[in-house]
Amino acid sequence: MFNRRDFLKTAAIGALGLSLPIQALASRKQTSGYFGLHPFIDNHPEAVFIMPTSIDDKMNSGAKLKAGLTFGRSVFVPRDRSGIPLSISIPVKLNLKTTDADKYPLEQILGTVTDPFFSEGVFEAMKELGISGRQMHIRENDRGPNSFQIYGIVDMANRVGADFRTDFSGTIGNGMNPGEHFTWNDVPNGRWFKKLPQLEPINTPRTWLLNISKFKAHAMGLTLCGKNLQGMVVRPFTGFCAAGDSDMTISAKYRHENAVEAVKKNYARHVAEGIIPRWGAPGPQGGIRQEAWATRTLDNLSVTPCGLNIIEGIYGRDGDSGNNGPHVPKSGQETGKSGDQNPSPSALDFMSNVIIFGRDIFRTDIIGHYLGGHEPGNLGYFHLAMERGMSNALDPRRIPVYLWENGAATLVPVEQLKRTTLLTNYLAKNYGGGTEPLYHMLDEPFDYSKVSGIEDTPRPRKPEAFVLYQSKVNPANPFASIEYRLPKKGDVKFEIMDSSEKTVAVLVEGRRESGAHLAVWNTEKSPGGKYVYRLMVDGSTVTGKLVLQK
Repeated sequence: MFNRRDFLKTAAIGALGLSLPIQALASRKQTSGYFGLHPFIDNHPEAVFIMPTSIDDKMNSGAKLKAGLTFGRSVFVPRDRSGIPLSISIPVKLNLKTTDADKYPLEQILGTVTDPFFSEGVFEAMKELGISGRQMHIRENDRGPNSFQIYGIVDMANRVGADFRTDFSGTIGNGMNPGEHFTWNDVPNGRWFKKLPQLEPINTPRTWLLNISKFKAHAMGLTLCGKNLQGMVVRPFTGFCAAGDSDMTISAKYRHENAVEAVKKNYARHVAEGIIPRWGAPGPQGGIRQEAWATRTLDNLSVTPCGLNIIEGIYGRDGDSGNNGPHVPKSGQETGKSGDQNPSPSALDFMSNVIIFGRDIFRTDIIGHYLGGHEPGNLGYFHLAMERGMSNALDPRRIPVYLWENGAATLVPVEQLKRTTLLTNYLAKNYGGGTEPLYHMLDEPFDYSKVSGIEDTPRPRKPEAFVLYQSKVNPANPFASIEYRLPKKGDVKFEIMDSSEKTVAVLVEGRRESGAHLAVWNTEKSPGGKYVYRLMVDGSTVTGKLVLQK
């Protein structure tokens, strides 16, 4: 078993000694001045993508770094004419949390934060495009830089060359003007906040926010992308989790004077409607607390656009966001139950081996909850997002979900994906005669037909295909991307032919779901020139031309 010193020493050696394709470092750099998301991701904001990983142990730093590189190289690409300027500032919100780190083995606490080595791989892949580490600004309002050092976050930021700042001198005064470390942002349609102080340079001009959250449990369900951005707000404004009848000690200058009363009124209406499960849990820490938290969180998200939302789930945390959890520790203590004051400090991590990402923060979190074993319709936060017109999704089965592997995107039913059950202490049913462990699943069936406003993704009327993205071919990046769309589920064969109609590559062969897919042609062994692609779907054939430039 590693101790902290051995782990960090081994991790640094693994990071430096990892075999990197140097040709790719040069080839991904370009002089156009722009980068962006892969066009398929950009063109499908309604979709959520799943990149499987195959890492054997959460302490395997080299494998996690490699997974981050693989992810970053496939997701972030050069742009020839337009896109995100390479000179832009990139605020990064990792899921970071201080804890009594010295009291627990590193193996036990590591799952409380976004993995530093996966993050490092993502940053290094972005640097290959010509982005400087100095343009990456890792921000967190939590205190305790010593904890971040123990986790390896500080060393990672130093290796990457990123600007990492935390512990922002405690709390700001209610009458304080914009200072060196934060900016006041108006919340035009806020239900709780009128203004929010957010850590610079988050949500400032000429910035592009990268949200890398962690696949872990929390009292609000799972701590995923939406909850993660709570940590970009300065204290005491960041206390979204305060009790439902609390004014958070924030002056009415920055929050609506009737905010507490408005939340109580909405809460009473939701309980009377009876659509949101568990909402009737009594007391200031019951359903009213969830109502208030969701209201404050949605205010924050309403003014905070994200370039990309990522859930790092190489390993997932069972229990809550800290060290407490439902599992019996080696000492033989009892499992934490509802009403226990001191649950066992024994939350566990599981090798879930999945990276979940998408442009839409709510859809990404819905699929994240589903893959954590939960039925998203049981989470009130998603209902309130729909009610405010911020989301039109709730049922994970109606969200397009893609396996993202080797640069290809394959549409799959979400039910076919591996799920890792992560227990949460969200609104345990220990009221009204019910009993439930403090840590439990929200996996009871939900009738989505009761909820109006859930939208389906439009399906194509006929088979079609077109070249979506083709970089100038070089030995390190010889791939051309072709999107194809199917009006219905069927048997597919997608092939590339040369000018004499001889098949040179079969990109897809097998049964595929209706909707859009992405095929990838490895052109490494194909000479430059004119080619034809042919898509055959249950008797229908679509052909098109492409030119391979070498």
